[in-house]
Amino acid sequence: MLIDEKLLYEYGAERVSFKNGEYIFKEGSYPFFYFQILVGKVKLNHFNEEGKESIQNILSPGKSIGECFLFLDNQYPTNAEALEDTVLLRLNKSVFLELLNSNPYLYKNLSRCISEKLYYKFLMMQNNSINSPIVRLKGLLDYLKNDTVEIKTPFSFKVELTRQQLAGLTGMCVETVIRTVKLMESQDMLRLHKGKILY
Repeated sequence: MLIDEKLLYEYGAERVSFKNGEYIFKEGSYPFFYFQILVGKVKLNHFNEEGKESIQNILSPGKSIGECFLFLDNQYPTNAEALEDTVLLRLNKSVFLELLNSNPYLYKNLSRCISEKLYYKFLMMQNNSINSPIVRLKGLLDYLKNDTVEIKTPFSFKVELTRQQLAGLTGMCVETVIRTVKLMESQDMLRLHKGKILY
């Protein structure tokens, strides 16, 4: 967790709820709040001119949303959409900056958080420039597994993402993801159990 909940409440953070599919913010709007996820998942995405979705990231409880944009006067380059019923802590931008100045140790946490997100961006950018669907999907699954579980044994990580979400994150179509998953299963790179991928 980037910032302790108690500290956020002390500075006046409020709980806000979003239903599955509701937007927390939209591309082109200006950032006025710091957001931290308490419950649920949030998808950062963008739609190209043909309406094809590109998913930049999927964030889970304890993660912050779009904090790096609070240091700029630019519009959001992405949407943030609740992937399920979601509860966030929301703190006004000016109060958030005041909180950081009053608690300088948080800058280290913030720098680490932004660095992790940048690392993920670079990794996925390199990964998605490769033509091989197996390499793309394996790269994403490796990252998710390393970021999520401590035990790294084969097939110990249950992938909670849908095939549609995997497609959006890897820049492939859903049909390609489905074929690739079956091919990877046949090569014992992953296993399927009740429709879920075990990696």
